[in-house]
Parts: sequence; C-alpha cells; structure tokens
Amino acid sequence: MDGFRSRRFDLCSIAQWLSICLLLGHSASSQTTTAPTPDRFATLVQLDGPIGPAMSRYVEHSIVDAGNQHSAVVILEMDTPGGLDTSMRDIIKAILASPVPVVAYVAPGGARAASAGTYILYASHLAAMAPATNLGAATPISIGGEPSASPDTPADDKKQKDQTPAGTASERKAINDAVAYIRALAQLRGRNADWAESAVRGAASLSANEAREQHVIEIVATDVSDLLKQLQGRKVTARDRQIVLDTQGLAVRSIVPDWRTRVLLVLTHPSIAYGLLLIGIYGLLLEGYNPGVVLPGVVGALSLLLGLYGLQLLEVNYAGLALMVLGVGLIVAEFFMPAFGSLGVGGLAAFVIGSIILFDNQASQLQVALPLILGIAVAGALVIALIGWLAVRARRRPLSTGVETMIGALVEAVSDCEERCVVRYGGELWNARTARPLRSGQQARIVKVIDMTLFIEPKQD
Repeated sequence: MDGFRSRRFDLCSIAQWLSICLLLGHSASSQTTTAPTPDRFATLVQLDGPIGPAMSRYVEHSIVDAGNQHSAVVILEMDTPGGLDTSMRDIIKAILASPVPVVAYVAPGGARAASAGTYILYASHLAAMAPATNLGAATPISIGGEPSASPDTPADDKKQKDQTPAGTASERKAINDAVAYIRALAQLRGRNADWAESAVRGAASLSANEAREQHVIEIVATDVSDLLKQLQGRKVTARDRQIVLDTQGLAVRSIVPDWRTRVLLVLTHPSIAYGLLLIGIYGLLLEGYNPGVVLPGVVGALSLLLGLYGLQLLEVNYAGLALMVLGVGLIVAEFFMPAFGSLGVGGLAAFVIGSIILFDNQASQLQVALPLILGIAVAGALVIALIGWLAVRARRRPLSTGVETMIGALVEAVSDCEERCVVRYGGELWNARTARPLRSGQQARIVKVIDMTLFIEPKQD
C-alpha cells in the first residue's frame, strides 16, 4: 500500500511538473507569436508612359497599399514624357500624404522624367536617377503653342524674367502657377529651386550626373539593388515624422496594375480613344448604308461607346470634337450629293483640324499621334478623290435610261396604219402617231415622246 502511494505521488509529481513545463512553454510561445516581426520589404511601383487618370489611380492606390502593408520604402520607378496636370497633382498629393518614404527613381537607362515627371520627382522624399537618363522640360504647353518667353533667360535674373513677354495672359498665368508650384516642392525637399524654375520657364533639362551636381537629385544608382544600398541610413521626413531608412537586405515587392487599371490605361491612350471613335462612326455609317448586316452596327456602337468613355477620362477640347463631327458630316454629305469635292475637302479640313486640337495641349504628350492623323487624312482624301472621279465619269457616260434614250430608237408597226398606230418597242406595245402610213411589220424611228405617245417616222431604206 505504501509502495502504491509512493508510486502515485511520484506520478502526480511528474504530471504536475509536465503541466508546469507545458504552461511555461505555451506562455513563451504566445509571447513570441503575438508580436511577430513583420517581413521587411520595399514596394516597387512602375510609372511607365503618359500620366493620365488611370496611371494616377494606379500610383495612388499603390502608395496607400504600401502604407497599409507597413512597407519600409516605396520606389517609384519612372519613365514618362509627362501628362495631365490634374493627374500629376493627384500623384503628388498621395506622395505628400504618404507615411512611407517615396523615392522617385528615373530608370532604366534611356528613361526620362519630363514635364509632369519632373514635378513628381521634386515632390518625392528622395530622388534618384540611373545613368543615361534625363529630366526636365517642364514648361506647360497651351493650345496656342509654346510660350514666347526666351529659353535663354537666366534663372537668377528674376527681374528680367518678370519682364519677359510670355505670350497671352493665360499662358503667363499657367507658367507662373507652375513655377510657384515646383518652387514650393523644391523648398519642401531642400532641392535646387532655381533650376526647377528654369525647367518650367526655359524647358531646361539635365542628365543624371548633372542633376546630382546641381542638387536636383540625391543619388545616381545603376539598378534597384544599388539604390537600396545607397538609401541605407538616410534621413527623411514623412508626415512630420523623421525616419532613418534601413534598406539593407530588403526584399522588393512589385505592385502591378489590376485588370481594370490596365483596361483604363489602354482606353485613355489618345490614339486608342481616337481610333475607337473613328471605328464607331464608320461602323454605324456602314450599318446605315446596309441595314440588316448587324456586325458593323454592333462593332460601331461598342467602339463608339468605349471611345467616348476614353474621351471622358481625358481632357478633351470640345471644339476639336465638334470639328471632327462636322467633318464627318460633310464627308458623308459628299456621298449623297457630289459637289465635285467641295463638301469633301471642307469636311476633311475640319476633321484634320479637329483631330489635332482634340486633346488639350497642356496635357503634354497626351495627344493623338500625328502619323495616325495624317494616315486618316490621306485615306479620306483618296475616298473624296474617288467620289469626284466617279461623279465626272457618270456625267460623261451616255444616258442609259429615261425618255432621252428612246429618241432615235427603232419600233415595229403591229398592223397597217395611217396616222395612229400601235407599235412594238422593247417587247412592249406603245401608242404612236406617224406622219406617213405604215405597213404591218414596217420599222420606224422615234422622233419624240409626249405623254406616253411615240411620234415616229418611217425608216428610210
């Protein structure tokens, strides 16, 4: 009995000891799992192409997502010719509000950050460029063309710049607004504000090494890995919070556009929207000329709606759109009442002018490709020339129908007659009047036709 009690005590002691060990182990494991160390990574966002509504949406959401995922840094890899002012400002607002440092990186070699890209680079917490890249040429372009301000105006001669004519009042207003905006960004990030102003007023540009020498950027890096190495230990301020970057050994996570953004990027490209608009117009015209074919009408309707949606997201010049519609209307009118090319030429001129000014030129590079406009214009000119040639040919061709074609034609008397006869013409029986008697089967020639009566005279042998 005592042995049993002792063995029972030993078993209880062992069980208690195991329970204590399990509790301690569970406590230790719960402490290590409740506050795990998050994976450290850098977010790579590629801004490649013109800056429009779809691109700005993609960049904004990527920056917000990087903040939600506690990314260490956002690398905005840029290769852009510029874009819409409104979309550019949306991206800059997202950068300024980001709790995660944003590094603008112009890459790969041969890339550029022109026009709106320069503003985005100045707004970023840190700026970097790859070798053989450039930035600048940030002058806003107006509908009337480039401002007449001299590009040789020194950046530090403010008095001379203020007195330099800059075209119309609207052009001067746009340039002064752009200068104030980029100087504010430069002062916020401690970069060269004078060169920034020269990039706006004189369309100045810099290479990567020159940009670093003039304190426009901080880093020249060959690739993303080199960039992360050079970012190590740098201090930045994001949302009034000073951050020391720790980028050593960071994994790089790329954010790709979702399907909706990719579709919008395609639809909002000016050449695509322009092409869809043309396909829609001509598809509906073909359906109107050939009712019941269905396919041209369906394709035309879909293309027209998608083209108009793309135009809605772009800064469209409605005068240009009206000129395009007028031009198409005049070209169609040429089909129905050939005016030897006058309507067609006028319509073609209106169509080309409308195509050129369809998009607001202040959206640098967001324009319809000039070769596409010229190709459409040449095709339209060939169609108009073909219509004119067919009209002239039809006018010169002998008549094939109508009363005039009956004059001089031969008829045959059905029976003997003296003044009023019944004759056979083209397999039909006609009433006729003759000046001389006719025998049955004798041929006669039509002289004139009055009120469905043929005036004939006997054929001379």
